[in-house]
Amino acid sequence: MALIRTEGLSRAFTLRSGAVTALEGIDLQIEAGEFVAVMGPSGSGKSTLMHVLGLLDRPSGGHYAFEERDVTTISRDEQARLRCRRIGFVFQAFNLLPRHTARENVELPLIYARLSPRDRRERAADALEAVGLGHRLDHWPHQLSGGEQQRVAIARALVNNPAIVFADEPTGALDTQTGADVLALLAELNRLGRTLVLVTHDANVAAYAGRIITLRDGRLVDQGWQQARLMP
Repeated sequence: MALIRTEGLSRAFTLRSGAVTALEGIDLQIEAGEFVAVMGPSGSGKSTLMHVLGLLDRPSGGHYAFEERDVTTISRDEQARLRCRRIGFVFQAFNLLPRHTARENVELPLIYARLSPRDRRERAADALEAVGLGHRLDHWPHQLSGGEQQRVAIARALVNNPAIVFADEPTGALDTQTGADVLALLAELNRLGRTLVLVTHDANVAAYAGRIITLRDGRLVDQGWQQARLMP
């Protein structure tokens, strides 16, 4: 079963200067368990594609099926519910709340999912343990290194056990070694069965994926499988 399938997917924006097409004619399929990197120069449509596939934005045309369900025309409330339950996000900026501990930051998606406080605490602790931060549960973001903060963000993305995690330049704010450690963690999560889509402009980062999708001027121009790098 394809986790994601698009046919002729497009996204256009209307600006003062006129219409701008960010995506055009995207035919794409992603299977459960894949680790896919999306590459392309600045302005190629990488982030727009992630926003559409992650139900943060709506396509202007074409078809999009998520877990075999047509999500092209569902309401924004339905989108939000599906996104909360089945999709996780990791961004270049860690987006942690500074006045909340690591565990409290990871609990946030579970609040929207209406879990009990006890269940939230237990699941957040388990998620942080899974990314190697079981000893940092009660630390504030300012007490954590950049790599640790990104691990908290990854734990937050995983805590609802989503079907897929989208990571947009997750190592962009990290030094080389810390970035490699985060990528090794993502590769290990994929080895354990997580489906990952990684948006990047860096070929060294994309080397951790098993397939690279290349965009140019809003079009999918290439996709190829490769032997993924498993360790830094």
